[in-house]
Amino acid sequence: MSLKRKGDAESQVLPRTRTKKKLKRPPLYKVLFHNDDYTPMEFVVLLLTSIFGRSEVEATEIMLHVHNNGLGVAGIYPFAIAETKVTEASAAAEKSQYPLLVTMEPADDGEDAEGPSSS
Repeated sequence: MSLKRKGDAESQVLPRTRTKKKLKRPPLYKVLFHNDDYTPMEFVVLLLTSIFGRSEVEATEIMLHVHNNGLGVAGIYPFAIAETKVTEASAAAEKSQYPLLVTMEPADDGEDAEGPSSS
């Protein structure tokens, strides 16, 4: 759009440009269950259903994966949520006097948070 002002040879009104800010997704963390010889399988399934919101079938699949492979992914979450779930699961295991080890580690880019277990 061109406008002429008095005294200006040519003046031009430029539209205001707005840059959209791209929001970066927060880094994700895997919550890991480690196998041990003392924590009952039923207790692991209970934690996976109550704390991690897994169905009975998903929880059983994850528990068997942990049992057979020594390690399994309970879920993938932003840092604060992963940290809270690790704390809750560890506290429940300690209260029940089980040595279940629950840890977290950064997830690789492109990980699918919906899968029951990818390790």
